[in-house]
Amino acid sequence: MAVPPTSPTDDEPVSSGPGSPRSGAMMMCTAAGLLLAASLISGQGTSTDVSRPPDAGQAAASAPAAETSPQPDAATPPAGQPAGKHLPRSTPVRLRIPKIWVDAPFTNLYIGPTGQLEPPPAADTNLVGWHAKGASPGEAGTAIIAGHVDTKTSAAVFANLGELQKGDDFHVLRADGRTADFRVDSVQTFDKEHFPSERVYADTPQAQVRLITCAGDYDRSVRDYTDNLVVFAHLV
Repeated sequence: MAVPPTSPTDDEPVSSGPGSPRSGAMMMCTAAGLLLAASLISGQGTSTDVSRPPDAGQAAASAPAAETSPQPDAATPPAGQPAGKHLPRSTPVRLRIPKIWVDAPFTNLYIGPTGQLEPPPAADTNLVGWHAKGASPGEAGTAIIAGHVDTKTSAAVFANLGELQKGDDFHVLRADGRTADFRVDSVQTFDKEHFPSERVYADTPQAQVRLITCAGDYDRSVRDYTDNLVVFAHLV
């Protein structure tokens, strides 16, 4: 699913405005542990977040032992039971999150030469990216959607992502003409140094999505944020 990121530029970002949990150029951050790290990088440049989603078909053997058991928000069906509702693979076209006024087009994100998931272009603050080699939103498995919280100049698409709560709905319009409707299971913040990669990125039998961006304090010494904000959701 994804790989670690790079680090922001020398300039600190400006405040992302009302509703934003902090100022600075938010990056889609990463979590350490698996082969592919889904890192969300700041519009300021490269950020060294720590998160890595697992490659399809590969076990997350390196994830911390404490995270090896299924978590409540993972919504994994009991062994032997069907995966539940899911859609065929299709490229996502647009993300709509009514509660926080998000209506943004998608761009494809790939693992770069450094082994990190490349971030969406910082020049467009209303743009989200998905890991194009992983599950597509609505397909069985864990789809990764990343977005900036802010940049050096303004708030960005996921500035208010932390306002989502369990039970909130959002929608992904797809190239096949279908709309994948998702319901939030939980919204959690993780320290990048102890990011539960398997919990966030491991594939599941169900069609699930993770919305990811940066959070926490801005560390000037490394020009990066300390945490990742992750929204866990499932197809309804």
